[in-house]
Amino acid sequence: MAVPPVIEWRDGAVRILDQRRLPDAIEVLHCTQVPQVMEAIRTLAIRGAPALGVAGAYGVALGAHSYDAETDGRFADHLNRVVEDIAGTRPTAVNLGWAARIVRAAAEPHADDPGAGARAVLERAHELAVDNDRRHLELAAHGASLLAPGAQVLHHCNTGPLATGAGFGSALGVIQAAHSQGKISVWVNETRPLLQGARLTTWELDQWGIPYTLITDSMAGHFMQRGSVDAVVVGADRIAANGDVANKIGTYTMAQLARAHGLPFIVAAPISTIDFETATGDAIPIEERGAGEVRGHGAARWAPGDAPVANPAFDVTPNELVSAIVTERGIARAPYTTTLAAWREPVEAMA
Repeated sequence: MAVPPVIEWRDGAVRILDQRRLPDAIEVLHCTQVPQVMEAIRTLAIRGAPALGVAGAYGVALGAHSYDAETDGRFADHLNRVVEDIAGTRPTAVNLGWAARIVRAAAEPHADDPGAGARAVLERAHELAVDNDRRHLELAAHGASLLAPGAQVLHHCNTGPLATGAGFGSALGVIQAAHSQGKISVWVNETRPLLQGARLTTWELDQWGIPYTLITDSMAGHFMQRGSVDAVVVGADRIAANGDVANKIGTYTMAQLARAHGLPFIVAAPISTIDFETATGDAIPIEERGAGEVRGHGAARWAPGDAPVANPAFDVTPNELVSAIVTERGIARAPYTTTLAAWREPVEAMA
C-alpha cells in the first residue's frame, strides 16, 4: 500500500496526510488557505513537533503566495500576522513557531516585491523540509548505539515519520535503526487519550516488520517490574535549556517508572526542538485540549457527556530523570545546561 508523504507542497497547495483517519483510511487534505493548515494542526490531522515545523513553514509560504495588497496592506505586516497565527495554533511544540519565523525571514530582503518574497519563503520552506530529513537520519544513527541487539524497548506516543514529516522518525527512528543492526522488540503504550501509540505507532512498526506488543499505559510498570523492559525511548515537543523535556502526557510517569526500575530513559529529538530561550521546564506552556478527547474516542463514549475533564496534552519530565538526549549532533548527557549549550550556535545560524 502506497502511503502519501506526511506533508508536501504541490501545485500551490499544502497537502497533508490526515492522521485522524489512520489506520482505517488514507486521506489527504488539500489546503489552499492558511486557516485550513491551522485547522489541520489544531485538530491533529498533522502532529509531532518536527512535522509541525514543516507544516508551519509551508503554512507561511501559503500565506505569502496568497497576499493581496488591496486587502492585506503591507506585505511584511501580512507575513507577521500569518506567523503569529500559525505559531499560536499549538503553543507547546516549539518547532512550529521556530520554522514559521525562519521562513518568514527569507522574505525580508523583498519587502517591496511580494512575488519575489513569496518565492523566497517557499524556497526556504523546501530547504527546511530537506534539512529535516537529513537531521532525523543522522539522529537515528546516533541513537541506535544506545540499544543493544535483542533489547526490549518501551515507547510512548508516536515519533515515527508521521510525527517528523521526514523519512525517519525521532525515537522510532532510533528504534528502526537499532532493529536494522540486530532484532529488537517494542512495548507500545497505547497513549491515552488520543491513542497515537495504538493507532499510529503500531501501524508504522507493522510496515517496518519490527515486532511489538501493544499495552495500555497503565501496564508499563508491570512489565518493568517483571524485567521485560530494557530501555524507554521517547520523543519531545520542547526541550528547555536545562534538559527538562515536554512531551506527550504520560511521559513523566514513564520516566519515574524507569528511574524506579533502574532503566535508561532516552529522549530523541532534533536540535530544533531545544528551546534555548526557555531556561527550565517550568516556563514551557502546556496546551489544554478539549474534554471530548477524554470522555471517549471517535464514536465511542465511556463517560457522561457533562463529566468534568482535565486534559493537558503534555507534561514535563525533569532533567534528572533523563539518561540521554539524542540529536543529529550526537548524544548529550548531564549536565545538560553545558552539553546542550554546545549546540546552540548551529540552531541560531539556521534561524
